[in-house]
Amino acid sequence: MEFSGKTVIVTGSTRGIGRAIATRFAELGAAVLICGTTDRVNDVVNEIKNRGLVAAGFAGDLADPQNAGALVDRAVETFGGLDVLVNNAGITRDRLLLRMEEDDWDTVMDINLKSVFLITKAAVRVMVKRKNGTIINVSSVVGLTGNAGQSNYAASKAGIIGFTKSVAKEYARKGITCNAIAPGFIETEMTGSLPEEVREGYIRNIPLGRPGTTSEVAELAVFLASERARYITGQVINIDGGLCM
Repeated sequence: MEFSGKTVIVTGSTRGIGRAIATRFAELGAAVLICGTTDRVNDVVNEIKNRGLVAAGFAGDLADPQNAGALVDRAVETFGGLDVLVNNAGITRDRLLLRMEEDDWDTVMDINLKSVFLITKAAVRVMVKRKNGTIINVSSVVGLTGNAGQSNYAASKAGIIGFTKSVAKEYARKGITCNAIAPGFIETEMTGSLPEEVREGYIRNIPLGRPGTTSEVAELAVFLASERARYITGQVINIDGGLCM
């Protein structure tokens, strides 16, 4: 798998899964646009550049239509096009339903789902002209199974799955593939902060008996963006150690 001459946008790429995906694409020769909402964008860009790889940064709220369009414009202006979009940005605001505020629902929906709609719409305009492109949406096994205390997060991730299948059907004949990745329990900063008993409870339910790594998710993403996966579209691929069968 080789991505020299390709441009890749990875949203939510200043840490965790997004950072691993962006770094792996850069290692394979792609020019990568790092996206986030804080100064960590510059830290990741500099880290990649210091390795002799190609990256640029974009900071902004991607649930804002102007920022979503500006993100895609930045990729085209900086690197000359757009070949791969990875919609990874996401947050949690976990509460039981009766305690969940409307703002908890709206904020999660805006960042996790609305941003995917806005950025994909902008990206497709570029990809259609080239009659080629790959869109990878990061969902979650929670979007398939639900989870107590995460009705907002689960709804947003389930929405990504329906959105993925619709986009795949609309643009397959334009040479654009669209798939979703559904990670399970992955080692990240967020899961690393869980109490040990909670962490052990999750792991007990994983048939493979361990958490996944961000690098394993990244390898799946680069495969789906490669020429080896050009006949795969509209699919949801779990990467969860067998947690959701």
